[in-house]
Amino acid sequence: MRNLENIKGSRVYGRRQGPALSAARQGRLDKWLPEIEIILPEQKSATAPQCYFNMARKDFWFEIGFGKGEHLAAQAQSHPDIGMIGCEPFLNGVSGLVDLVDQSNLANVRIFTDDARLLMDSLPDSSIGRAFILFPDPWPKSRHHKRRIVGPGNIVVLARILKDGAELRIGTDHMEYCRWIMAHMMDNPDFIWASDSPEDWRSRPDDWPASRYEIKSMEQGRKSSYLRFIRRPRHP
Repeated sequence: MRNLENIKGSRVYGRRQGPALSAARQGRLDKWLPEIEIILPEQKSATAPQCYFNMARKDFWFEIGFGKGEHLAAQAQSHPDIGMIGCEPFLNGVSGLVDLVDQSNLANVRIFTDDARLLMDSLPDSSIGRAFILFPDPWPKSRHHKRRIVGPGNIVVLARILKDGAELRIGTDHMEYCRWIMAHMMDNPDFIWASDSPEDWRSRPDDWPASRYEIKSMEQGRKSSYLRFIRRPRHP
């Protein structure tokens, strides 16, 4: 694993271990991951996302913490001309997305299996057309709030790598975290909240596929917030 000391305080945290994979799932992981895993170049210069794909793509979308990959795979299948990049350090989650890649033969998916901030820091300015942070760990204890993905440091980096007019989608079923997200996002002048009425954030848009976690959350009676922010033009 690469050294994370240079991004201390802005890391995107995630679990790495889980139940042992079945032989079949391990076989699919061994087959696919060498083909679709993003390995950062040793040099520190910015690397365009196109470099990780073997075909030209119309745009590149970026998901931080994709869980088992249901949302990312659905977006990849609906938008075959988009390069979908997902970050997930949890091996069982990576395996879940690999299973979906294998099942649907998705050629436009790439996976980064380390801390998302490492990849974010390596991307050029204005290189991502849409980003997703869907139902991240709320780290509810006050002493752990510094571990939340949505915070000043990561918002600044997202503003840098997103194109003018690009959309950042954030979903959460944790109301206190929702208020935290809104406070930090609205405090950043680079983003506009795309909402004209409560329905804009209470209802999931049709082109926002549900993840396994979200479905489970709804079954347990929790309500979710679907927040959409637009990257302001750099030069009005």
